[in-house]
Amino acid sequence: MKPFFHQLTLVVVSSALLLAIPVPARAQGDQAVLQLRTVVIDAGHGGKDAGCVSRDKKTYEKTVTLDIARRLEQKIKAAYPDVHVKMTRSSDKFVELENRAVIANKAGANLFISIHVNSIGGKSTAARGFSVHVLGQSAKKGNDLYSKNLDLVKRENSVIMLEDDYKTKYQGFDPSDPQSYIIFSLMQNAHLSQSLTFAEDVADAFKKTGPIKHSRGVSQDPFWVLWRTAMPSVLIEVGFMSNPEDLAVMRSEKGRDGIAEGIFQAFCTFKGRYDGSVPSSAPAPAPDPAPAVDVKEEAPAPDGILYGVQVLAIGKAMNPKDPYFLGYEPLVIPAGKVKKYVIGTSESLEEVKKIFPKIHQKIKDSYIVKIQDGATTPVR
Repeated sequence: MKPFFHQLTLVVVSSALLLAIPVPARAQGDQAVLQLRTVVIDAGHGGKDAGCVSRDKKTYEKTVTLDIARRLEQKIKAAYPDVHVKMTRSSDKFVELENRAVIANKAGANLFISIHVNSIGGKSTAARGFSVHVLGQSAKKGNDLYSKNLDLVKRENSVIMLEDDYKTKYQGFDPSDPQSYIIFSLMQNAHLSQSLTFAEDVADAFKKTGPIKHSRGVSQDPFWVLWRTAMPSVLIEVGFMSNPEDLAVMRSEKGRDGIAEGIFQAFCTFKGRYDGSVPSSAPAPAPDPAPAVDVKEEAPAPDGILYGVQVLAIGKAMNPKDPYFLGYEPLVIPAGKVKKYVIGTSESLEEVKKIFPKIHQKIKDSYIVKIQDGATTPVR
């Protein structure tokens, strides 16, 4: 395992350099607002890697994922002409797992979406529904990083073994060996909070409008393709090939388009939040009613203007004493179903700029925001 840990160090350094690349922004008065300019869509499997196959051998995961990815590509291009949409593959070809992340990193993507289909072996057909995955330590008490969903993770990572000279390229990583997954716990996803936010957007959109509404939840798992990306990234298992109802949806054009539409609606929500506003060209999703504010957990929005460092945006309530907040008392700003956590607040932008480097060193996807009228705006 020593060569692989050496590679891990190189990956961490490379990711840090990639994160230092300026993010495209648009001017807004005397400030610049972050914009989501590039999205990479990854159709899972392809070519000699069929992925999971239906029990009648008529439907392949690689075909379903490519069709959904193409539909998603067209929907985003039609609604957001200024967004560059990059596909890891646009045809039935084999793309190495390593290269899928490389494509996203080279494109300077602001979001990475990997589309897959789930399946289980044996005779059971009961397992059904979609699930959304991000990279990171499991948030559930008692769950270690590499035990939850290990069978699924092994299957999706096993494509490595189809690559030429994979033992040398992946420096001893064995997708069938649970011990290999220990290394993922050493790499904290620098974009975990935004990845979780988009994952929740996908889950909400699927439950509301998707043709497969049964949710298996959002979880954090060690997928290689997510680990190597240097931007918010999610892997979506759109349904179960081994379940007759899910399979029927994936076999129909209407069903596949409905799945793509669900991901697209989540993209609209995420981009609107990422940019600070939803462009008029995009079909804005109906706003969710703001949740009631629990004064024990959430501070009221300030009346005047404050500045601070946003460190997290997530759909669940966090303990304000959580070590993640580095000892600061977080200010919680509700935004629909998402709660934005801001620390180090001050009326002085200069004071926030002074403390930002230390916070950013610990939480790589943190950024300075302006807080006004109960809303946050990124400050460049």
